[in-house]
This record gives sequence, structure tokens and C-alpha cells, in this order.
Amino acid sequence: MLTQLFYTLKKYQVPVSIREYLDLLNALDKGLVFADNEEFYRLARICLVKDEKNFDKFDRAFKDFFDGVESMANPLANAAIPEDWLRKEIEKNLSPEELAQIEKMGSLEKLMEEFEKRMQEQHKRHQGGNRMVGTGGTSPFGAYGSNPEGIRLAGPSRNKTAVKVWEKREFKNLDDSLELGTRNLQVALRRLRRFARQGLEEELDIDDTIKSTAHKGGLLDIKLVAERKNRVKVLIFFDVGGSMDPYVEVCEALFSAARSEFKHLHYFYFHNFIYESVWQDNNRRWSERLPIWDIIHKYGNDYRVIFVGDASMSPYEVLSAGGSVEHFNEEAGAVWMQRLTQHFQKVVWLNPEPERAWQHTQSIVHIRKLLDERMYPLTLQGLEAATRYLSK
Repeated sequence: MLTQLFYTLKKYQVPVSIREYLDLLNALDKGLVFADNEEFYRLARICLVKDEKNFDKFDRAFKDFFDGVESMANPLANAAIPEDWLRKEIEKNLSPEELAQIEKMGSLEKLMEEFEKRMQEQHKRHQGGNRMVGTGGTSPFGAYGSNPEGIRLAGPSRNKTAVKVWEKREFKNLDDSLELGTRNLQVALRRLRRFARQGLEEELDIDDTIKSTAHKGGLLDIKLVAERKNRVKVLIFFDVGGSMDPYVEVCEALFSAARSEFKHLHYFYFHNFIYESVWQDNNRRWSERLPIWDIIHKYGNDYRVIFVGDASMSPYEVLSAGGSVEHFNEEAGAVWMQRLTQHFQKVVWLNPEPERAWQHTQSIVHIRKLLDERMYPLTLQGLEAATRYLSK
């Protein structure tokens, strides 16, 4: 069985050797773990992965090997949710008429109260249906179903309307070494550059040298100037994970282009919307977070700020305290966005979602209002329009 795990890791380009595989077998033979999927995952990662940059590849390979079985915990109820309840057994597609009949719960607080109540009532697995926690139904609680406002307990996002997501999220850092596809992005970003001459005069000024030499009757008079340097300072915030997974490549191309174009560039990650803190390393996103207040106090208002994300989420994530899918935010995301726009002179949002679909997503409509419509599509034309605004 574990031989196939070894080959799966190779398939996902995890640099694992026979020696490391034998170490894992020896650890299992010593009884370090037994009949515990989570403990086996941790042991296998310790034995087989020697560099944290390969953690994401290992996670995807591990998930593939165990056929998508996910480990989760319910933070609202003491009773654990059996994993097999949440396996995808049906893929239910509802007609527009059926979707129109689904009633919303009314508020985030009511949804959370109802979820806790149903978890206490439920004692067996549910498939389909419109009330209990299960799979493939129209209930607000479960996975692989349809509801305009619900709590997703496992699996990938389908409609991008979940109010809460009860699962541990592991995201991958963007790769700034990506070269393919960055050339056109570099050209578009160059509109934002502002040059000024600073430092010692070490660069030959040809025009001034010729002019001065001519004035002196041909006697060579060399003129030097300071080097021209790009003075633009940029902060980029990248939305990662979840619905942004399909756009990883274009975000990596943008990241790589920005790293090569701007000397004064600082980047941060967030998920879905901005709250009280962000992070710079997805491997340490829970242990090393940077408060937004620190960013406001550290970086001057002349920094140009760029948000990159699909802005597609439950509107509660933008407008409500406690609206984040991952933690309880004491203040609404809109409050934090307003603080950033009040401090920084120029703020834009780049959206990889097709512009024609923006008006049909409530969260995008709200975010555009917060930014005074300064949302641009993540295309070459959209990037050029954004840099024209930022360079004014």
C-alpha cells in the first residue's frame, strides 16, 4: 500500500528517496502511529519531506493517495463530524426554479445558531435533503450542494457563497521565479515607474558633456550626474486559496513582473477580504501575522497599494463583524478597507474574474463601492488602466 504512496509523491515531484521511504516504514514498524490518519500524515511528512517548500506538493499528493479524505474539526460543537458523512456521493444540479425556492436564513447570527442546534440534533449521516448536515442537498450546512448562504464543511467551493468554511486551509506561496508570461506584464507595470536622480554623480551626462565642451572651444569638459532610480513604492496584497486557485499562474506572473520592476515592493497575503491582519508566508500564516495597524504606521501614504483577488464571497465577509469564513473578526472587513483607503493616497483592486460577471456578485459590488469603483480586470488593458491611475 505504501509503495503506491511513494510513487504518488514522485508523481507530484516531491524529491523523496528510498532511504526516506524506509525511514517511514521503520517508524511504522516501531508503532509510532496506529490507526490515526492525522498522526500518519504528520509522521509521513517528517520522514519524507526535507524542505518546507515541498509541503504543498506533499499535501496534494497525500490527498490524492487517500482519495480526497479530509480531516476537519467542528469548532462549534463537542461532537466530531464523521469524515465519511462528508464524502461526495452525488453532484446535484438544481434548476433556476429550484434555486429560487431556497430560503435564506436571514442573518449570519441566525445561521450560526441554527448550525449549532442541528449539530446537537443530528446523530446519523444525511445525503441530500434541505435541513440537516450532509452532502449534495439544499441545506445551508454540508458540502457539494446548493444554497445561497450556507456553511461549507469540506470539499471545494462551487458557488462561492459560503458564509463559513469549517476546514483547515493550507495555501501555497506565490512563486516569484516564474518567467513565462511576465514580459507583457512588465511592460504594463513600467507606466507606474517614476525616476529621479539620487546619490553620487557617477553616470556620464553625454548631452551636457557635449554642450559644455563646445562652449569651451573643444576642450573636453566631462559632466556627471547621479544614477536615475525608480522611486515608486508599492504594496501588493494577494488573495490566496479557495476560489483563487484557478488564478495562481496569472498571480505568479504578476508577482514575478512586479518583483523585477520595483525596488521598493512589499507583498502580503490575505484570504477573501482584508481584516485586522495579513501574512507574508503561507506556511506560517497562523503563527506569524502582521497587523494592519502596523502596515499603516510603517508605510507612508505615498505607497501605491494593489489588491489582487476575485472579490467573490459572501457579502457578510465584507460587511459584518464575524463574517470571515476562517475566524471571528471583531470589526467588519469594510472598516479595515476604509482605514487603508484613508491612509494611502492610491489604492486599486485587480480582479481576475471576467468583468462582465462583476455586477452579478454582491461582494464585488460592495468592494467596488468601498474603492470608489477603482476595480480593474486583471488583463493587460486593465493593468494599464490601473497603473495610469496609480501614476497620477
